[in-house]
Amino acid sequence: MEAKFEKTTFRKRLKTMLKVDFKRMFTMPLVYIMAGVSLAMPILILVMTSFMGGAEEGEEATAMFTNVWQAISSVSGGDAAAGMSMDLTTMCNMNLMYFLIAVLVCVFTAEDFRSGYAKNLFTVRSKKVDYVFSKSLVCFTGGAIMILAFFIGAMLGGAIGGLPFTMEGFNAGGIIACLFSKIFLVAVFSSLHFLFAVVAKQRTWLSILLSLGCGAFMFMMIPMMTPLNANFLHVIMTLAGGALFAVGLGAISNVILNKTSLV
Repeated sequence: MEAKFEKTTFRKRLKTMLKVDFKRMFTMPLVYIMAGVSLAMPILILVMTSFMGGAEEGEEATAMFTNVWQAISSVSGGDAAAGMSMDLTTMCNMNLMYFLIAVLVCVFTAEDFRSGYAKNLFTVRSKKVDYVFSKSLVCFTGGAIMILAFFIGAMLGGAIGGLPFTMEGFNAGGIIACLFSKIFLVAVFSSLHFLFAVVAKQRTWLSILLSLGCGAFMFMMIPMMTPLNANFLHVIMTLAGGALFAVGLGAISNVILNKTSLV
């Protein structure tokens, strides 16, 4: 009787890799720590600044958050939206998450090389493209969780700090589009962070340093792509941009894995 071997397709390999990577991520304390930090950060920022800025009832705080939505993003058309303003509301909003995501991606990826998991994996599986696709999707998921945690924290912080939820120059639809745009933009930054993590291997400090340095050059595009008055076009642009960056940078990461040592 002739032995039959089932053909292993890319879809099946990717499904297996995703299962392993998601299990690794959600059994590690890292993702819960980063989500907790993302949740606590806006609460602390909004509560502390509301106490610092507002003295008596009726007084308007200067250079502080005047409404909750400033912790999420800015309205397009102003200096803050152009990325030129350096005030507190611009520097301490959700855009900081894209730098914090670098820590999640770089530490999570470096652990694969430090523990020997990657070397053992590639000994059994010759196709490193499976690893790249899987890691890109898992890191994007982790980053999206951090964005959602920050949003929840901002709502809680605004309520605790007594900040208004008034919408000036935008509406609820704009906020939803803004949030989706920020989530899709995670794909751009997580792919970039993963590329540097692959370059640096187990040297976590180097991958984080490279990610933060390159991310700083891209910081100005975030408020332009994800304003509070975002619309369907912003969502499509960030979705398409995230997909293109994920594929392009993923291809470069795959080449680096194939051309360099795993240690």
